[in-house]
Amino acid sequence: MAYTTIDDPSAFFQCSLYAGNAGTQTITHGGNSDLQADMVWLKGRNHAESTFVTDSVRGVDSQLYTNATNAVGTETNVVTAFGSDSVSIGNYSDTNSNNKIYVSWNWKESADAGFDIVAYTGSGSAKTVAHNLGVKPDVIICKSRSGAEEWRPYFSALGATYGMRLNGTNAKDDDAGYWNDVEPTSSVFTVGTNAGTNGNNVTFIAYCFAEKTGFSKFGSYTGTDSTSGPFVYTGFKPAWIMVKRTDTENTATNMNGSHWVMLDNKRDPINAAGAAHALTANRNNAEDTSNLTKVDFLSNGFKFRGGADAVNAAGTYIFMAFAENPFVTSTGVPATAR
Repeated sequence: MAYTTIDDPSAFFQCSLYAGNAGTQTITHGGNSDLQADMVWLKGRNHAESTFVTDSVRGVDSQLYTNATNAVGTETNVVTAFGSDSVSIGNYSDTNSNNKIYVSWNWKESADAGFDIVAYTGSGSAKTVAHNLGVKPDVIICKSRSGAEEWRPYFSALGATYGMRLNGTNAKDDDAGYWNDVEPTSSVFTVGTNAGTNGNNVTFIAYCFAEKTGFSKFGSYTGTDSTSGPFVYTGFKPAWIMVKRTDTENTATNMNGSHWVMLDNKRDPINAAGAAHALTANRNNAEDTSNLTKVDFLSNGFKFRGGADAVNAAGTYIFMAFAENPFVTSTGVPATAR
Protein backbone atom coordinates (compact mmCIF):
# COMPACT_ATOMS: atom_id res chain seq x y z
CA MET A 1 0.00 0.00 0.00
CA ALA A 2 1.46 3.36 -1.05
CA TYR A 3 2.30 5.79 1.71
CA THR A 4 2.58 9.54 1.32
CA THR A 5 4.96 12.22 2.50
CA ILE A 6 2.08 14.74 2.58
CA ASP A 7 -0.24 13.81 5.43
CA ASP A 8 -2.20 17.06 5.20
CA PRO A 9 -2.85 18.14 1.59
CA SER A 10 -4.44 21.38 2.82
CA ALA A 11 -0.92 22.69 3.43
CA PHE A 12 -0.47 22.85 -0.35
CA PHE A 13 -3.94 23.00 -1.93
CA GLN A 14 -7.31 24.27 -0.75
CA CYS A 15 -10.63 25.16 -2.31
CA SER A 16 -12.50 28.11 -0.77
CA LEU A 17 -15.97 29.51 -1.38
CA TYR A 18 -17.06 33.09 -0.84
CA ALA A 19 -19.92 35.49 -1.48
CA GLY A 20 -19.29 38.82 -3.17
CA ASN A 21 -19.83 42.08 -1.32
CA ALA A 22 -18.89 44.71 -3.95
CA GLY A 23 -16.24 46.01 -1.54
CA THR A 24 -13.09 44.43 -0.24
CA GLN A 25 -12.74 41.23 1.76
CA THR A 26 -10.32 38.62 2.99
CA ILE A 27 -11.15 34.97 2.34
CA THR A 28 -9.67 32.77 5.06
CA HIS A 29 -8.97 29.17 4.09
CA GLY A 30 -10.59 26.48 6.19
CA GLY A 31 -8.15 23.59 5.96
CA ASN A 32 -6.26 21.86 8.74
CA SER A 33 -3.06 23.72 7.81
CA ASP A 34 -2.44 27.35 7.00
CA LEU A 35 -1.94 27.97 3.28
CA GLN A 36 -0.16 30.98 1.82
CA ALA A 37 -1.07 30.53 -1.82
CA ASP A 38 1.27 31.19 -4.74
CA MET A 39 -1.39 30.57 -7.40
CA VAL A 40 -5.05 31.52 -7.10
CA TRP A 41 -7.73 30.62 -9.66
CA LEU A 42 -11.04 32.48 -9.21
CA LYS A 43 -14.37 31.78 -10.90
CA GLY A 44 -17.90 33.09 -10.52
CA ARG A 45 -20.41 30.32 -9.91
CA ASN A 46 -23.92 31.70 -10.51
CA HIS A 47 -23.10 34.13 -13.30
CA ALA A 48 -21.03 34.24 -16.48
CA GLU A 49 -17.59 35.74 -15.85
CA SER A 50 -14.04 34.95 -16.92
CA THR A 51 -11.76 32.69 -14.93
CA PHE A 52 -8.99 34.70 -13.27
CA VAL A 53 -5.53 33.28 -12.54
CA THR A 54 -2.90 35.18 -10.60
CA ASP A 55 0.33 34.04 -8.98
CA SER A 56 3.16 35.22 -6.77
CA VAL A 57 5.70 35.27 -9.61
CA ARG A 58 3.76 37.72 -11.79
CA GLY A 59 2.32 39.59 -8.80
CA VAL A 60 -1.21 40.08 -7.51
CA ASP A 61 -2.13 42.81 -10.01
CA SER A 62 -1.31 40.61 -13.03
CA GLN A 63 -4.28 38.60 -14.30
CA LEU A 64 -4.68 35.87 -16.91
CA TYR A 65 -7.95 34.29 -18.08
CA THR A 66 -8.03 30.58 -18.91
CA ASN A 67 -11.07 31.04 -21.15
CA ALA A 68 -9.31 33.61 -23.35
CA THR A 69 -6.10 34.18 -25.30
CA ASN A 70 -5.54 37.67 -23.86
CA ALA A 71 -2.15 38.83 -22.76
CA VAL A 72 -1.77 39.71 -19.09
CA GLY A 73 -4.30 42.23 -17.80
CA THR A 74 -3.42 44.58 -14.98
CA GLU A 75 -6.20 44.79 -12.40
CA THR A 76 -5.25 46.13 -8.99
CA ASN A 77 -8.55 45.22 -7.34
CA VAL A 78 -8.95 41.50 -8.18
CA VAL A 79 -6.48 39.80 -5.83
CA THR A 80 -4.81 42.32 -3.55
CA ALA A 81 -2.74 40.09 -1.24
CA PHE A 82 -1.72 36.51 -0.52
CA GLY A 83 -2.08 36.19 3.24
CA SER A 84 -0.51 33.59 5.50
CA ASP A 85 -3.81 31.65 5.40
CA SER A 86 -6.03 33.79 3.20
CA VAL A 87 -6.51 35.65 -0.06
CA SER A 88 -7.60 39.28 -0.06
CA ILE A 89 -9.67 40.59 -2.96
CA GLY A 90 -10.77 44.01 -4.10
CA ASN A 91 -14.01 45.30 -5.55
CA TYR A 92 -13.55 44.18 -9.16
CA SER A 93 -17.02 43.28 -10.38
CA ASP A 94 -16.08 39.98 -12.07
CA THR A 95 -14.68 38.54 -8.83
CA ASN A 96 -16.55 40.35 -6.05
CA SER A 97 -20.02 41.51 -7.11
CA ASN A 98 -22.68 41.84 -4.46
CA ASN A 99 -25.06 38.85 -4.11
CA LYS A 100 -22.96 36.63 -6.36
CA ILE A 101 -21.04 33.53 -5.29
CA TYR A 102 -17.52 32.46 -6.17
CA VAL A 103 -14.96 29.70 -5.80
CA SER A 104 -11.19 30.04 -5.43
CA TRP A 105 -8.70 27.22 -5.95
CA ASN A 106 -5.41 27.84 -4.20
CA TRP A 107 -1.99 26.19 -4.61
CA LYS A 108 1.26 26.69 -2.72
CA GLU A 109 4.47 26.51 -4.75
CA SER A 110 6.67 23.74 -3.35
CA ALA A 111 8.94 21.10 -4.85
CA ASP A 112 7.84 18.82 -2.00
CA ALA A 113 4.27 19.06 -3.30
CA GLY A 114 5.30 18.96 -6.96
CA PHE A 115 4.42 22.50 -8.02
CA ASP A 116 6.72 25.09 -9.59
CA ILE A 117 5.91 28.40 -11.28
CA VAL A 118 8.36 29.28 -14.06
CA ALA A 119 8.70 32.58 -15.91
CA TYR A 120 10.72 32.64 -19.13
CA THR A 121 11.21 34.55 -22.38
CA GLY A 122 10.72 32.87 -25.74
CA SER A 123 13.29 32.77 -28.53
CA GLY A 124 11.32 31.55 -31.54
CA SER A 125 13.74 28.61 -31.84
CA ALA A 126 13.60 25.35 -29.89
CA LYS A 127 15.09 25.75 -26.42
CA THR A 128 15.06 24.31 -22.91
CA VAL A 129 13.56 26.03 -19.87
CA ALA A 130 14.73 25.22 -16.36
CA HIS A 131 12.35 24.21 -13.58
CA ASN A 132 12.87 23.41 -9.89
CA LEU A 133 10.77 20.29 -9.36
CA GLY A 134 13.72 17.90 -9.18
CA VAL A 135 11.63 15.30 -11.04
CA LYS A 136 10.02 15.15 -14.46
CA PRO A 137 6.82 17.24 -14.67
CA ASP A 138 3.59 15.42 -15.46
CA VAL A 139 1.70 18.58 -16.43
CA ILE A 140 2.93 21.94 -17.74
CA ILE A 141 0.38 24.66 -18.38
CA CYS A 142 1.99 27.41 -20.42
CA LYS A 143 0.65 30.86 -21.34
CA SER A 144 2.06 33.85 -23.14
CA ARG A 145 2.08 36.91 -20.90
CA SER A 146 2.91 39.61 -23.44
CA GLY A 147 1.03 38.25 -26.45
CA ALA A 148 -2.48 37.05 -27.25
CA GLU A 149 -1.82 33.32 -27.68
CA GLU A 150 -3.54 30.07 -26.78
CA TRP A 151 -2.97 28.34 -23.42
CA ARG A 152 -0.77 25.31 -24.18
CA PRO A 153 -0.78 22.41 -21.68
CA TYR A 154 1.55 19.40 -21.75
CA PHE A 155 0.34 16.13 -20.19
CA SER A 156 2.67 13.17 -19.70
CA ALA A 157 -0.35 10.93 -20.38
CA LEU A 158 -0.29 12.25 -23.97
CA GLY A 159 3.44 12.77 -24.38
CA ALA A 160 5.47 15.62 -25.82
CA THR A 161 4.36 14.96 -29.40
CA TYR A 162 0.89 16.27 -28.61
CA GLY A 163 -0.49 19.65 -27.63
CA MET A 164 -3.83 20.79 -26.31
CA ARG A 165 -5.61 24.13 -25.85
CA LEU A 166 -6.84 24.94 -22.34
CA ASN A 167 -9.03 27.77 -23.64
CA GLY A 168 -10.76 25.57 -26.22
CA THR A 169 -12.50 22.26 -26.93
CA ASN A 170 -10.06 20.85 -29.47
CA ALA A 171 -8.78 17.28 -29.39
CA LYS A 172 -5.09 16.49 -28.95
CA ASP A 173 -2.94 17.89 -31.74
CA ASP A 174 0.26 16.24 -33.05
CA ASP A 175 2.59 19.21 -33.54
CA ALA A 176 6.30 19.41 -32.70
CA GLY A 177 5.97 23.17 -32.42
CA TYR A 178 4.66 22.93 -28.86
CA TRP A 179 7.25 20.79 -27.02
CA ASN A 180 9.66 19.95 -29.87
CA ASP A 181 8.67 16.27 -29.43
CA VAL A 182 11.04 16.13 -26.43
CA GLU A 183 9.91 14.86 -23.04
CA PRO A 184 10.68 17.03 -20.00
CA THR A 185 13.45 15.97 -17.63
CA SER A 186 14.02 16.41 -13.90
CA SER A 187 15.57 19.83 -14.56
CA VAL A 188 14.22 21.26 -17.85
CA PHE A 189 11.34 21.17 -20.30
CA THR A 190 11.72 21.81 -24.02
CA VAL A 191 9.65 24.21 -26.11
CA GLY A 192 9.47 24.23 -29.90
CA THR A 193 8.68 27.02 -32.33
CA ASN A 194 4.95 27.50 -31.66
CA ALA A 195 4.07 31.05 -30.63
CA GLY A 196 2.00 29.68 -27.75
CA THR A 197 5.05 28.20 -26.02
CA ASN A 198 8.06 30.02 -27.48
CA GLY A 199 7.30 33.18 -29.40
CA ASN A 200 10.39 35.31 -30.02
CA ASN A 201 10.92 37.88 -27.24
CA VAL A 202 7.53 36.98 -25.78
CA THR A 203 7.31 36.50 -22.01
CA PHE A 204 5.64 33.33 -20.66
CA ILE A 205 4.46 31.77 -17.43
CA ALA A 206 4.44 28.00 -16.95
CA TYR A 207 2.71 26.12 -14.13
CA CYS A 208 4.61 22.84 -13.69
CA PHE A 209 3.20 19.91 -11.72
CA ALA A 210 4.75 16.57 -10.77
CA GLU A 211 2.77 13.71 -9.29
CA LYS A 212 3.13 13.17 -5.54
CA THR A 213 1.79 10.00 -3.93
CA GLY A 214 -1.23 10.73 -1.78
CA PHE A 215 -1.48 14.36 -2.93
CA SER A 216 -1.70 14.69 -6.73
CA LYS A 217 -2.42 12.42 -9.67
CA PHE A 218 -2.23 13.10 -13.41
CA GLY A 219 -3.26 10.52 -15.96
CA SER A 220 -5.87 9.24 -18.39
CA TYR A 221 -8.94 7.01 -18.50
CA THR A 222 -11.47 5.66 -20.97
CA GLY A 223 -15.11 6.58 -20.57
CA THR A 224 -18.07 4.21 -20.74
CA ASP A 225 -20.88 6.43 -22.08
CA SER A 226 -23.15 5.25 -19.27
CA THR A 227 -24.25 6.12 -15.74
CA SER A 228 -21.56 3.80 -14.39
CA GLY A 229 -18.27 5.27 -15.47
CA PRO A 230 -14.83 3.81 -14.83
CA PHE A 231 -13.26 3.98 -11.40
CA VAL A 232 -10.18 6.21 -11.67
CA TYR A 233 -7.58 5.47 -9.00
CA THR A 234 -5.79 8.44 -7.46
CA GLY A 235 -4.48 7.12 -4.15
CA PHE A 236 -6.39 9.76 -2.21
CA LYS A 237 -9.82 11.24 -1.61
CA PRO A 238 -10.02 14.03 -4.21
CA ALA A 239 -10.59 17.67 -3.35
CA TRP A 240 -10.46 18.88 -6.97
CA ILE A 241 -10.39 17.31 -10.41
CA MET A 242 -10.20 18.64 -13.95
CA VAL A 243 -10.88 16.35 -16.93
CA LYS A 244 -10.78 16.81 -20.70
CA ARG A 245 -11.68 14.54 -23.62
CA THR A 246 -8.70 14.18 -25.99
CA ASP A 247 -9.70 11.92 -28.90
CA THR A 248 -12.30 14.12 -30.55
CA GLU A 249 -13.83 17.58 -30.38
CA ASN A 250 -17.44 18.37 -29.57
CA THR A 251 -18.27 22.07 -29.55
CA ALA A 252 -21.70 21.72 -27.91
CA THR A 253 -22.38 24.47 -25.40
CA ASN A 254 -23.66 22.10 -22.69
CA MET A 255 -21.76 19.34 -20.87
CA ASN A 256 -21.78 17.25 -24.03
CA GLY A 257 -19.11 19.59 -25.35
CA SER A 258 -15.44 18.65 -25.03
CA HIS A 259 -14.81 21.14 -22.25
CA TRP A 260 -12.20 21.28 -19.48
CA VAL A 261 -14.51 20.32 -16.59
CA MET A 262 -13.63 21.25 -13.00
CA LEU A 263 -15.31 19.75 -9.91
CA ASP A 264 -14.41 20.07 -6.23
CA ASN A 265 -15.32 18.97 -2.71
CA LYS A 266 -16.58 22.34 -1.49
CA ARG A 267 -19.23 23.11 -4.09
CA ASP A 268 -20.48 19.49 -3.90
CA PRO A 269 -19.45 18.11 -0.49
CA ILE A 270 -21.41 14.83 -0.52
CA ASN A 271 -21.79 12.04 -3.07
CA ALA A 272 -25.47 11.42 -2.35
CA ALA A 273 -26.41 14.66 -4.04
CA GLY A 274 -23.89 14.04 -6.81
CA ALA A 275 -21.04 16.39 -7.55
CA ALA A 276 -22.75 18.14 -10.42
CA HIS A 277 -21.85 21.82 -10.08
CA ALA A 278 -19.48 21.81 -13.03
CA LEU A 279 -17.36 24.75 -14.10
CA THR A 280 -15.21 24.85 -17.21
CA ALA A 281 -11.74 26.33 -17.65
CA ASN A 282 -12.31 27.19 -21.31
CA ARG A 283 -15.56 29.17 -20.90
CA ASN A 284 -16.95 32.02 -18.82
CA ASN A 285 -20.22 30.14 -18.14
CA ALA A 286 -21.93 29.80 -14.79
CA GLU A 287 -22.06 26.38 -13.14
CA ASP A 288 -23.78 23.59 -15.01
CA THR A 289 -26.14 21.74 -12.64
CA SER A 290 -27.64 19.22 -15.08
CA ASN A 291 -26.11 16.19 -13.28
CA LEU A 292 -24.52 15.12 -16.55
CA THR A 293 -21.19 15.41 -14.74
CA LYS A 294 -22.27 13.66 -11.53
CA VAL A 295 -19.27 12.07 -9.85
CA ASP A 296 -18.45 10.18 -6.67
CA PHE A 297 -15.34 11.30 -4.80
CA LEU A 298 -14.12 8.11 -3.11
CA SER A 299 -11.43 7.37 -0.53
CA ASN A 300 -8.92 6.47 -3.24
CA GLY A 301 -10.26 7.90 -6.49
CA PHE A 302 -13.33 9.06 -8.39
CA LYS A 303 -16.10 7.57 -10.50
CA PHE A 304 -18.44 9.43 -12.84
CA ARG A 305 -22.16 8.67 -12.65
CA GLY A 306 -23.20 10.69 -15.69
CA GLY A 307 -22.63 10.07 -19.37
CA ALA A 308 -21.76 13.57 -20.54
CA ASP A 309 -19.37 13.75 -23.49
CA ALA A 310 -17.25 16.14 -21.41
CA VAL A 311 -16.43 13.50 -18.78
CA ASN A 312 -17.65 9.99 -19.63
CA ALA A 313 -18.43 9.28 -23.28
CA ALA A 314 -16.89 6.27 -25.03
CA GLY A 315 -13.64 8.16 -25.50
CA THR A 316 -10.29 8.93 -23.91
CA TYR A 317 -9.69 11.58 -21.26
CA ILE A 318 -6.86 13.22 -19.38
CA PHE A 319 -7.22 14.43 -15.81
CA MET A 320 -5.58 16.36 -13.00
CA ALA A 321 -6.52 15.66 -9.37
CA PHE A 322 -5.49 17.02 -5.97
CA ALA A 323 -6.22 15.51 -2.59
CA GLU A 324 -8.42 16.27 0.37
CA ASN A 325 -6.92 13.32 2.26
CA PRO A 326 -4.38 10.64 1.28
CA PHE A 327 -5.75 7.11 1.05
CA VAL A 328 -3.25 6.13 3.74
CA THR A 329 -1.12 8.58 5.73
CA SER A 330 2.59 8.13 6.39
CA THR A 331 1.65 6.55 9.74
CA GLY A 332 -0.83 4.11 8.22
CA VAL A 333 -4.08 5.96 8.98
CA PRO A 334 -6.65 5.31 6.22
CA ALA A 335 -8.92 7.91 4.64
CA THR A 336 -12.66 7.40 4.35
CA ALA A 337 -15.02 8.06 1.47
CA ARG A 338 -17.33 11.02 1.89
